[in-house]
Amino acid sequence: MISSMLLAVQATVPPTPQWTPTVGIIISVSSLIVLLLTFKIKKPQVGPQFPLLPISIPAFIAAMAFGHVIGIGIVLGLTNIGRI
Repeated sequence: MISSMLLAVQATVPPTPQWTPTVGIIISVSSLIVLLLTFKIKKPQVGPQFPLLPISIPAFIAAMAFGHVIGIGIVLGLTNIGRI
């Protein structure tokens, strides 16, 4: 029963995008934009400091993770409308 339900839904699933330099650029730019937005948070210096940037290591990791989530959403959206 489960396999027949999966087969019925399979036709509506959009194709998964292959990795290309365009996908990498989109995810990198979205991560950079989110990293720049972390300078607007109230206490970016709480926790161990990052050696090169004026933010903490947890804020940097959180910005990169959220940037990847946003980038993946952009890539999937562009793939769904046929732009990538």
